[in-house]
Amino acid sequence: MEPLSDQFMEFHPIHGTNVRLDHSGTQATRVQSFANGVCFSKHPLKPGEIFLIEIEDKELGWCGHLRIGLTARDPRSLEVVPEYSIPDLTDLGNSWVFAITRNHNKIIEEVGDQEVGEGGMGVGQRLGRGEAEDRAGGQGDADNNMKPKTFFTDTHLYIENVRIPKDKLVGRSRPGRFSHILDDLYKTNALPPTARRSRIGVLFVPKGQNLADMHIVINGEDMGASAKGISTLQPLYAVVDVFAATKCVRIVQVEYGFSSLQTLCRKAIQKHIVHRMALDWLDLPEALKHYCKYE
Repeated sequence: MEPLSDQFMEFHPIHGTNVRLDHSGTQATRVQSFANGVCFSKHPLKPGEIFLIEIEDKELGWCGHLRIGLTARDPRSLEVVPEYSIPDLTDLGNSWVFAITRNHNKIIEEVGDQEVGEGGMGVGQRLGRGEAEDRAGGQGDADNNMKPKTFFTDTHLYIENVRIPKDKLVGRSRPGRFSHILDDLYKTNALPPTARRSRIGVLFVPKGQNLADMHIVINGEDMGASAKGISTLQPLYAVVDVFAATKCVRIVQVEYGFSSLQTLCRKAIQKHIVHRMALDWLDLPEALKHYCKYE
């Protein structure tokens, strides 16, 4: 399954009191404090459609990081936007939010976890966090190490029957002396997910009749189903909480259909260079160089 439409992603004009959106509606900055940074997607997500953001800026001195998830609550129906996504928004019900940490964002399913069948209630089941399993010996990491790494050969990320182009899913460092080294660290998820330029997305994957699982994707890697049995009878909006150490995020547009001419040019150029800084030596228009470096 692959979403066919390339709708332009924006943040909803209804958001936390400390959030300021830019003129395009694609960048959200928390201007003060550490809370009241809850944002929503402007439109409900389609099945298999990822809402992808990049961490633009951070603020030292706070404990905690970005939170991301889904809600079946239309932002326009809220009397007031909750101060926190966890627990305020989730306590309202029909909302599933995942707190991104520096480590252990991979979902480790317990032996007793069962798939929600067609007869399930569709209220959503929150699964265990990776850090809770570390004390059990880290079996999940060992299993993952046994799997072949296909990042450099696969052009798409596959989650169940969902197919997402990988081109925009991975964060990229700011162009500089060591950018070619840092880019490889983003690709292999060696850098903390909370680092600047990391890209984090949320989507829901259909599972059975009128049910879905929520998945978090970090720098092109699926973290697993972080919530199961979510009802799809109501529209589902993305939730992004610009919380604590995360200061500013921007939406990254994902192309599902035919690639744009810009994207095709960038791919052709990147095949013939060692790293992005080599672009400075090429006889190319500055606008094209800038696009290849930053996107």
